[in-house]
Amino acid sequence: MPLLAAEQVSFPVLPALIVVPLLTVVALLFVPRHRADYLKAVALLGTTITGAISVQMLASFDVDDPGFQFVSRATWVEDLGISFFLGVDGISLFLVVLSGILYPIAILATEPHHDAKPYYAWLVLLQAGSMGVFMALDLLLFFLFFEVVLVPMYFLIGGWGHGNRVYASMKFFIYTMAASALMLVGILAVVFLTAAETGVTTFDVTQLAGASALSDTAAMLVFLSFALAFSVKVPLFPLHTWLPDAHTEAPTAGSIILAGVMLKLGTYGFIRFGLYLFPEAAWNVRWLFITLGVIGIVYGAVVATMQTDLKRLVAYSSVAHLGFIVLGTFAFNPQGIEGGILVMVNHGISTGALFILVGWIYERRHTRQISELSGMQKAAPVMAGAFTFVMLSSIGLPGLNGFVGEFLVLLGAFNANRYAAVIATTGVILAALYLLWAYQRTFHGTPTETDLEMKDMTMAEGLSLLPLLGLIVFLGVYPKPMIERIEPAVEALVAHVDAHVADFADTEPEAPAERTDAGTLTDALHEAEEKKEGK
Repeated sequence: MPLLAAEQVSFPVLPALIVVPLLTVVALLFVPRHRADYLKAVALLGTTITGAISVQMLASFDVDDPGFQFVSRATWVEDLGISFFLGVDGISLFLVVLSGILYPIAILATEPHHDAKPYYAWLVLLQAGSMGVFMALDLLLFFLFFEVVLVPMYFLIGGWGHGNRVYASMKFFIYTMAASALMLVGILAVVFLTAAETGVTTFDVTQLAGASALSDTAAMLVFLSFALAFSVKVPLFPLHTWLPDAHTEAPTAGSIILAGVMLKLGTYGFIRFGLYLFPEAAWNVRWLFITLGVIGIVYGAVVATMQTDLKRLVAYSSVAHLGFIVLGTFAFNPQGIEGGILVMVNHGISTGALFILVGWIYERRHTRQISELSGMQKAAPVMAGAFTFVMLSSIGLPGLNGFVGEFLVLLGAFNANRYAAVIATTGVILAALYLLWAYQRTFHGTPTETDLEMKDMTMAEGLSLLPLLGLIVFLGVYPKPMIERIEPAVEALVAHVDAHVADFADTEPEAPAERTDAGTLTDALHEAEEKKEGK
């Protein structure tokens, strides 16, 4: 029986977010290969419908419920306790909505240079896989979606990328696949070790978290197998080397989705599965991930400052931003984790917009070398203004979307480890340095003859970018709607950690206690089921 919150309608919202993109892929198979305009229209329609469903889900989300909502469950392999189990809470909600919004924008703002049919098919299939990762509450189902997304991105980079695209796609695939194989071993270990203690075999995340049947040593080893897969996917220093190559050689749409959605699979995994399934193991090695997060922040910013390729500069900026997410997550307090989730969403918006703009510059100038670009604002003032605006949001200017998340991360980190917070603050300063310096060199100065002939942003391009610009302002000025939906689930997670870690020292222990009626995420889910059956 599906576990649905009492106020939810019977429409299977979450399965629809996966099924609609899959049906779109099927529809694309029947469109003639030479009709690129029809192919784009079909892909855009399917991804837009998916995005509209995700926005409707956001509008129907119960702000006060810390548990999983819109839950859908169907038995898959009964003897092994495997089910098609989907649900969203405040932690995953905005990542699902971000996936719904970014894909149609990526399709609208870019064009494939050849073979439009497989290009759009892979891109839409990637949306289905991304949605599945953020909604899966069955470990095997999560693993399948976690792996499925590798295939479309591999073909997008290798088939429609630039320069050394084959090398970049192979490096991306091998790194992520190898680490994920170890996670599969960890998944099987936690399931069968739990079954040995409880007598029940299940891949249900909520039941596994509630059982907490693993010994300290086993929990640590299994957590590390999950953590390696998530660290590569983030990517966390020093496992980040595949990212700059993948970003640099990927087509523009691939870079948008890679930065906006796929990198968040790792950071989301740490919160949903690392902290939730193995709270004590994660707590005991928090110092390691705080250290790696801080190194990533500073290292990413320093290396970005030295880049000569504009797209590679933005790629290394992602390493720095994702370090903030890891730092906030392992601060183990509500401010840090909430800030990390906000950075996930806002980084997807800002960096996605930056990659769109860099892609347009490359299409006009056929180069991304900063030394070959100068004074572009004279010929393209509208594009220069848009780039400035998005750049300031990426820096974290107060009043724009990037500020709130980074501020909460630093606040949470300061409460957990003030030295790490102080060092991480230098990343904010360096971000202003490398982005402003890059802007000054490319849009200011004396333009060359080619720069003076550069075409400005068109009306169609401006309209495709407008939703992201609007979100940059809205979420910067009024982040409350996001925070009030994220906060209950985060507080329930911190309460869950507190209940399972003997020496847990939350810097604000009273915060999760405010929701004693909700208890852990598992209790909230069971409470939703009881409400439904009561009706």
